[in-house]
Amino acid sequence: MVTKPLYAQEIDWDKINSNTIFNMMGRQITDQDTYSNVIQMGDYNTADLSLNAKTNINVKQLGDYNALYFNNSFTDKETKSNITAQGNNNIIDITGSNSISEGLQINVKGDNKTVFMRNY
Repeated sequence: MVTKPLYAQEIDWDKINSNTIFNMMGRQITDQDTYSNVIQMGDYNTADLSLNAKTNINVKQLGDYNALYFNNSFTDKETKSNITAQGNNNIIDITGSNSISEGLQINVKGDNKTVFMRNY
């Protein structure tokens, strides 16, 4: 039996429930070239990611009260990023993607650090 891929626009949301959700998720199209990987070890960490379809991102937050805000959803550029925060109460806020931010790697070590990055 061959099933066709499922696009979000084709979902009848009235028929989604706890019995059908895993079947629906298994039919979604996945692009093997794009992924997001978020690992959080600690308490009260947050990662708010607004990504385009071409974003490959690895996030590691080790410690407590760390926050990541990453938004590149308004561009169609491919982005590959690795972001690590080790410590407590760190904030990383990144908006946009451009050629300079391609292959971005950010490593924050320590407590109470803040990184703001704007890529336009």
